[in-house]
Amino acid sequence: MKLATWNVNSITARLPLVTKWLTEAQPDVLCLQEIKCTDDRFPANEFAALGYESTVFGQRTYNGVAILSHAKCRDVQRGFPDDGAEAQARLLAGTIDGVRIVNVYIPNGQAVGTDKYAFKLDWMRRLREFFDAHYQTSQQVLLCGDFNVAPEDRDVWDPGKFVGATHVTPAERDAVTQLEKWGTEDVFRHFYGDADGLFSYWDYRAGDFHEHRGMRIDLVLATTPLAARARWAVVDRNARKGKQPSDHAPVITDFDERS
Repeated sequence: MKLATWNVNSITARLPLVTKWLTEAQPDVLCLQEIKCTDDRFPANEFAALGYESTVFGQRTYNGVAILSHAKCRDVQRGFPDDGAEAQARLLAGTIDGVRIVNVYIPNGQAVGTDKYAFKLDWMRRLREFFDAHYQTSQQVLLCGDFNVAPEDRDVWDPGKFVGATHVTPAERDAVTQLEKWGTEDVFRHFYGDADGLFSYWDYRAGDFHEHRGMRIDLVLATTPLAARARWAVVDRNARKGKQPSDHAPVITDFDERS
């Protein structure tokens, strides 16, 4: 299974880029975040023409997640089980070829000390509780998406520039650590070890992409049985280039067939 995760920052604005990328990269599964549209406005027909089934949990104007897959996506879960009707569209789970895929768009947090920052930490706490209640570490489970957290200092271009900012606070990083302690591995780090300068997000402002001022906040965490099948992982920086790109690049991970 060749799987990619990508915050597209509006599927409507990025549709030509995404369809072109799918044609070239040919992933088996593409997890999308921040699609910014309702289910009925998601361009499923365009993806069906490329051989992909669309599983969508959308929201008008904001948020929204989707899974595109060649194979059937089964046992679909939209949001946390205890979410109310007004909950934000940030979690979409489904089983594809025996792998349970949980696609998330974790809240940004805006600024430390704000209600949105507290909401982010609470949402991540609920995500850990969701895993505690519904999955086993012996299963083939994959958690991916835009975490809006850089797990370590080497995951930002200059740690000194982020002092006091969201995405790097001890509380946010601990929330990611708790997901790893549950029983997952950061698959990308399995291949790149202590290397720095490996980013998946670059702000649109001030030419950050061209100046290589980025962050690694798009993660793929897998349980041990699944992580053992990983063959390679890469950030496709080429998808961040060109006209009207997303501010994120796809992160691709390839897994061996199940033994």
